[in-house]
Amino acid sequence: MPNLPLNRIAVVTSHLSNGDAVSNDVLGMARAIERAGLRARIFSGSSDLTATEVNSIREIKDFLTNEADLLIYHYSIGWNQGLELLRSVECRTAIKYHNVTPPEFFIGISPWHEERCRAGRFELREIAHAGCDIYLTDSEYNRTDLLLEGVAEDKASVVPPFHHIDRLESLEADLQVLDKYRDGRANILMVGRVAPHKGHPFLIEAFADYHRNHNPDSRLFIVGKEEEAFLPYSERLREIVSIMLPDEEESVCFIGEASDHELKAYYLLSSIFAIASEHEGFCVPVVEAMSMKLPVVAYASSAIPATIGKAGVVLKEHNPRLMAETFDRLIRDETLNVSFGMKGWQRYEQNFTNEKIELELFKALSNISVD
Repeated sequence: MPNLPLNRIAVVTSHLSNGDAVSNDVLGMARAIERAGLRARIFSGSSDLTATEVNSIREIKDFLTNEADLLIYHYSIGWNQGLELLRSVECRTAIKYHNVTPPEFFIGISPWHEERCRAGRFELREIAHAGCDIYLTDSEYNRTDLLLEGVAEDKASVVPPFHHIDRLESLEADLQVLDKYRDGRANILMVGRVAPHKGHPFLIEAFADYHRNHNPDSRLFIVGKEEEAFLPYSERLREIVSIMLPDEEESVCFIGEASDHELKAYYLLSSIFAIASEHEGFCVPVVEAMSMKLPVVAYASSAIPATIGKAGVVLKEHNPRLMAETFDRLIRDETLNVSFGMKGWQRYEQNFTNEKIELELFKALSNISVD
């Protein structure tokens, strides 16, 4: 049990929703703190969760009552109330910075997301100069953002996000999904919400090249929630499929939001995990894939190369033909496929289990002192 000079710890974010990476990190962090024998509560501006106790942000100052308490603010989007909390509480403060998606991705698609992300990028400087006791980040990529804004190096630590992989590993795969798609076709998987910065057009183009020129007996699973706010983007993706794969649109499957049982089935059915995202502060689905021994193929964007390390294939340019050729080689060469799968699993075990993340969290929190 860590010996920390802290009393109560409030874990705070603007919004909580099921399956969201930031929300999973908030929940996992609070559980880790409680397991250590400290008192933690979760506070949020709004929440879609029903099975987890979430407290209103209005109640936070009744919980944080002295300087030995700690506020940990999970920051990923513009939220003025979070900034005001940092400035007004009389206890220790910490940031968990998940990065903010550049607003340009949402222009012409979602004015709300464009405005909130623009505000989030603007607030980054304010948060960096808020005088927090420590700054935690998901990745070195995120840490660099804070250092560039003036946060001292000795106050910024990398603590990867907590996740639900332990649960995913323990569950049975959905039998209906397995029965439906276990037909001998080569399956390529992408997991993540269907959002404009996720690079789906590039991935679809690469898959179309693979499907046409290497293996017509193949399929792309796109697993992730499709939000009404991003409807123009979703419609555009289907148009791209119809143009690139006329009369074969069924080879690209938009699955939508999946349960954990269904998600496990898609991982087990697939030969490769592929991602062409243009912006990630960490990318939890990559770690999920590594935990399932599924080889990862990705474009070298933002934090993705650092998350994958040498445990996958990272392409330095958006070259659909090269990505298609990489798919073909990994699917045809079973030895190579297994080798990359094992490298990914070893990287997960060495760096990204919840137990390893918990150690990094308390190592960082131990730098807080109460005078």
